[in-house]
Amino acid sequence: MAEGFWLLAFLTAQRLGELVIANRNTKRLLANGAREIGADHYKFMILLHGSWLVVLWVLGAENEVSRFWLAIFVALQLGRVWVLATLKSRWTTRIIIVPGETLVAGGPFRYFRHPNYLVVIGEIAVVALALGLVWVALIYSVLNAWMLWVRIRVENEGLKTID
Repeated sequence: MAEGFWLLAFLTAQRLGELVIANRNTKRLLANGAREIGADHYKFMILLHGSWLVVLWVLGAENEVSRFWLAIFVALQLGRVWVLATLKSRWTTRIIIVPGETLVAGGPFRYFRHPNYLVVIGEIAVVALALGLVWVALIYSVLNAWMLWVRIRVENEGLKTID
């Protein structure tokens, strides 16, 4: 099997594992009095990320992987692990506001307000580029920029209630 297959298999397994963790954390947070905001745009985010993966599988599974872009992907994964390790059970794919909690200020949050989004911005472009799919990187980066424009505005409004 081509290198692209293995990269995409890893990425798909990672995303599915993250959804399991995110769903578990979301249920626990909501059961403990948290509230979700921005749920109406969440389905579009799932559609965006899901279609990105499908397009990568259709166009890139048989491709070789650029070592340069793969190295950047690995660095992004270190950033992802740092975010998840910092947020622990507060990490989720939804926007969950926990009344009375303080904002996380350690780890990568010491340097960036939304470090996970930086990782995702990088991944959307880098995985496509690693597979030689420049147009996929461009199209999905633009779509993701639109999604993050919506999402970060909603999230920042919600975070004002706990600042």
